[in-house]
Amino acid sequence: MKRIFKNLIPYWKTIILIVLLLMVQAYCDLALPQYTSDIIDVGIQNGGVEHITPEKITSKEFKEAQIFMNDDEKELWQSAYAKDGDVYHLNITDEKKLDEIDDKLLTSIVLTYQLGHMSEADFKNTVKETMEKDPQTAPMAEQIDDMSISDIEKLMHTDIDSFKAEDEEGNMATYVDMRPLMEDMIASGQMDDSMVKESRKSMEDTISSTGAETLHSMGVAYAVSCNEAAGLDVDDIQMNYLWSEGLKMFMMALLMLAAAVMVSFLAARVGAGVGRDVRGKVFRNVVGFSNAEMDKFSTASLITRSTNDVQQIQMVTAMMLRIVLYAPIIGLGGVYKVAKTGANMEWIIALAVLVIIGFVGTLVSITMPKFKMMQKLVDALNLVSREILTGLSVIRAFGREQTEEERFDVANQNLKKTQLFTNRVMTFMMPGMMMIMNCLVILIMWVSAHRIDTGDLQVGAMTAFITYSMQIVMAFLMLTMMSIMLPRAGVAADRIDEVIRTHSSIEDPAEPKQITEPKGVLEFTDVCFKYPNAKEDVLHNISFKAEPGKVTAIIGSTGSGKSTLVNLIPRFYDVTTGTITLDGEDIRNLSMKELRQEVGFVPQKGVLFSGTIASNLRFGNKDATDEQIRTAAEIAQAEDFIEEKDEKYDSYISQGGSNVSGGQKQRLAIGRAIAKEPKLFVFDDSFSALDMKTDAKLRKALETKVSDCTEVIVAQRISTILHADQILVLDDGEIVGKGTHVELLANCEVYQQIAKSQLSAKELGIEEGVS
Repeated sequence: MKRIFKNLIPYWKTIILIVLLLMVQAYCDLALPQYTSDIIDVGIQNGGVEHITPEKITSKEFKEAQIFMNDDEKELWQSAYAKDGDVYHLNITDEKKLDEIDDKLLTSIVLTYQLGHMSEADFKNTVKETMEKDPQTAPMAEQIDDMSISDIEKLMHTDIDSFKAEDEEGNMATYVDMRPLMEDMIASGQMDDSMVKESRKSMEDTISSTGAETLHSMGVAYAVSCNEAAGLDVDDIQMNYLWSEGLKMFMMALLMLAAAVMVSFLAARVGAGVGRDVRGKVFRNVVGFSNAEMDKFSTASLITRSTNDVQQIQMVTAMMLRIVLYAPIIGLGGVYKVAKTGANMEWIIALAVLVIIGFVGTLVSITMPKFKMMQKLVDALNLVSREILTGLSVIRAFGREQTEEERFDVANQNLKKTQLFTNRVMTFMMPGMMMIMNCLVILIMWVSAHRIDTGDLQVGAMTAFITYSMQIVMAFLMLTMMSIMLPRAGVAADRIDEVIRTHSSIEDPAEPKQITEPKGVLEFTDVCFKYPNAKEDVLHNISFKAEPGKVTAIIGSTGSGKSTLVNLIPRFYDVTTGTITLDGEDIRNLSMKELRQEVGFVPQKGVLFSGTIASNLRFGNKDATDEQIRTAAEIAQAEDFIEEKDEKYDSYISQGGSNVSGGQKQRLAIGRAIAKEPKLFVFDDSFSALDMKTDAKLRKALETKVSDCTEVIVAQRISTILHADQILVLDDGEIVGKGTHVELLANCEVYQQIAKSQLSAKELGIEEGVS
């Protein structure tokens, strides 16, 4: 994983910005459930009133509200209001101060509200209990149950305020306001302070079993009734509150949307940047590989690592910044909000998290081994696909279509089976998680119902708790989903890192030397070479000198080491022992750029690049003029077929040169080397696709136009090297003959065998039967 995080270091500023935006998004996301709760509890249930202190209250109500207040509470109550005619206005707007008043006056306000909204039955019971305490009225107490409120008024010689209102079931019922009666009793001396305190204690005991939320709702109901009695439009208050909270909620949602969009944009940008950087590192490293490193990694594997593996890292990086960073922020915020709701149901979330861990852990343990296999199977499929597509003509020629289809099908089926297995197992993820989440909601609602019934919880708070619970669970789910993707990305990162950490075995010297006057003198001295990890040398004690203006030809049977020898010149491999010098300087002391600038190398297989004929000819010398590339094409005998094309040098060349013939491709590759204008030409069997006439014309043109350059030619045909100044005959990695054609024909048996297999005795100028 550290390799994935290491790629993020250059983008630390953007990541800090992403974290800040995620915090803004989480703040908004966590605020929305609270707004929903407030709209339900305050806006709908409490009529838009948040506090138990009325905004406006009549003088009569202001006085009656103080019946059960002690001296400190009365002082606080009176300081909160200013008189304006026959009404009092609340003069405090600070929310913290209002919350403090709510806490201190809640009990006395609720007692006053209960006393002013006493049901007819409770009223009769209270009167009955009062009369039973007085010996004079005790005999009449039993008759109270059968009396009407007007009869009780006559009996007690006082006015009793009664009114009709809906009860909890929505039916009209009679309620009694006991406060005027209590005030009369206090004024007449029938009740003293001790009796008021006793009455308060009795009422407190009655409501102590009522939950705090229910108690607060009763206080708010009192405030609503006071506002309405004082002439305020309570419907307007409710609508203003709903609109205000709704607008705040909408603005929060817009801010959250803006933050989420910015995070997605920045995360995608960082992910794309990481993908670009990793691809660049891989490509730059692979381009610097010697042939030894290219042999270590298959081409199909390098392509997979540069595309599929990099894409995995890019995708996971973007998702990690978007999800992995957000999950703990929203999760911890959700835990804080859940604790703040006071629902005391945190154990439900803990239980849900444990169930999710067990469920996801089971799925991951089943699928993880298959995920690790998948990348190797993709490599195998790419390898088979590449081999079949590049060798399609050979496959058709040998009638192997069905066999190769079966080979592809095996690789394809192996990948399909693995993907199907992981997909089938992972299909249980979402249904399982939804099942857990729905069970969580049911459990929360079942427990909440009991708490709402006891008055300890409100409906809005339950809704908020459910939302916060879902946010916590979803945060945990996001982390578990990423825990599945991260190992796959980790495998991809390891594969890419393997390529990046593999350094070329052929490197520039610490202090490279320079050739001040390039001439092209090439010399091999006791050169031996063996391939990496091989046990035996493939070249043994090779020594020769190639000079400017002369042609050095190399010939030998298949597998004798001809191509291996010339691959040592541009340092595709380094010699095992011995030295190779260019203009007297060991090529290992030169920078590869300078060395390869002096060498015009034409490989055995002509390779062209997509573009135009002109761009291919300028491949080694981008500053070559039109005249230079025309001259190069003329020498390479390519001018004729170029001129026949409609767009001449601007004619399009497809990838790999598939739209030109083998001979044309070879001639363009030779022209590319000539346009570079090097001092040393190396032709690795580069005339094999040319007919005899073109071959002769090309060699003659080279002899006259680049006469001051050194030429090293690997050839299979005797006719190609017949007039070479020096011919090296290789056999099993050793030079078994060195000299001109005539000299070798006279004293080199291997050369004689090659010559006789290609040319007649007459063409060779020897008598038949002479060995």
